[in-house]
Amino acid sequence: MIENAQIADALARLPDYLGGHVLVSMTALALGLAVSLPLAILSMRRPALRRILLTVASVAQTIPGLALLALFYPLLLALAALTERTFGFGFSALGFLPSVLALALYSMLPVLRNTITGLEGIDPAVTEAARGVGMTPRQSLSMVELPLALPVIMAGIRTAAVWVIGTATLSTPIGQTSLGNYIFTGLQTQNWVFVLFGCVAAALLALAVDQLLSLMETGVARRSRQHIAFGAIGLACLLAGSFLPSLARPSADYTVGAKPFSEQYVLAALIQQRLSDSGLSAGRREGLGSGVIFDSLKANEIDVYVEYTGTIWANQMQRSDVKSRDEVLHEVTTWLKERHGITFAGGLGFENAYALAMSTQRTKALGVRSIADLARHASGLTIAGDYEFFGRPEWAAIRSAYGLKFKSERTMQPEFMYPAAEAGDVDVIAGYTSDGRIARHGLVVLTDPRQAIPPYDAIMLVAPKRANDRAMLDALRPLTGAIDVTLMREANLRATAAEASPASAAGWLWAEIEMLASKKK
Repeated sequence: MIENAQIADALARLPDYLGGHVLVSMTALALGLAVSLPLAILSMRRPALRRILLTVASVAQTIPGLALLALFYPLLLALAALTERTFGFGFSALGFLPSVLALALYSMLPVLRNTITGLEGIDPAVTEAARGVGMTPRQSLSMVELPLALPVIMAGIRTAAVWVIGTATLSTPIGQTSLGNYIFTGLQTQNWVFVLFGCVAAALLALAVDQLLSLMETGVARRSRQHIAFGAIGLACLLAGSFLPSLARPSADYTVGAKPFSEQYVLAALIQQRLSDSGLSAGRREGLGSGVIFDSLKANEIDVYVEYTGTIWANQMQRSDVKSRDEVLHEVTTWLKERHGITFAGGLGFENAYALAMSTQRTKALGVRSIADLARHASGLTIAGDYEFFGRPEWAAIRSAYGLKFKSERTMQPEFMYPAAEAGDVDVIAGYTSDGRIARHGLVVLTDPRQAIPPYDAIMLVAPKRANDRAMLDALRPLTGAIDVTLMREANLRATAAEASPASAAGWLWAEIEMLASKKK
């Protein structure tokens, strides 16, 4: 029953995810071919250029796919800001464009290498014969050399297509909808049906494209127009089948952003539901990193998301001084409005701060109750944190305040940290105070007597272009102060349980909010 509901949910998302994945993959592949094929041909009689091209493409190939995708986002963001100031218009640096450029670069090596290899492998006697019958170098290239090299070139295109389709699953963190949405969401919410569904769908898509290109390759090798036509028609049908369902649905007027962890998925779904119930068309852009989502909001590429005051205080404002919760909230919201035009739409009523936690058994064995106590034992212990934690200013502040030096630092998905601490695989984790898994796994949160960790009140932030959007702000108002930490912990637990999803957890959360509101009347 549970698996059936999760499969139904996965199938309902397939048109959007598959359409986005095919669009970005095929656009990137087409761009890669348009660049690499002419460059490979141009370099045939220029050995120095050939070495440079292959070296650059090889170096690009060694860069991890996720890193390459992420690197293009800040570059395009800066370029968009420059064009806005210089020419009065900008472009979206989120999602599609950085994904296409990074994936196109990733596709170039096999095409360059195979094109050069195919052309170099032609018997010199053939080219001499072509020139002997009066062909010009250009005629020899187009009528003799390229047709002979085409089977090798097609093999390179097939390799590039499979690489691009596989790597496109990593474009989710920079805002591109893809089959990777299944994988990232599934990992964060422990929905293994989603993870498996995303992996299988991406693999089947890659195999389908590879087989259709193989059919065209066979046609080229056998001079069979029928094979080439069948392959081309198959690719056209695949593209049409991927795009038509998503094109048939109207696009949303509002976009809700979410970072890559379960609480954010729940709150994004809750905000989307509130906007939809108010008659506003809304969609979600999930899995965005802290820096990406903030930059997207100030650039009006998303309309609203839930942020935490401590993240803005430490990461964006670069503040490390200790102030009260009210002072931090006031200074953060003032800075957001004055510096970026971002509107504070209200606090949700709970805090989700980073917190160091240990198993109950471990704290008793070591006599640890606070981070100050932990400092005496840290050199022999292992700490685990999420992908961002060890690079964040908060970690630097904690280490500085308490002089922490651990034996090792391990990075892992949040859903694996809690059971790892319970099982003793790691000694300490950097968890979240609103995460119900702290209690589920019998962990103890260590106190922070020196207040190295700033307050992390959950607040709704609205993009500059929506500052005077009364319909949107009125739809969000019922959420202000409506969620305490106990309620949020329960919703987070429900989102990571097998029988629920972030959307259903958000529905439960709103029902609880309404019930509590009715009791107060």
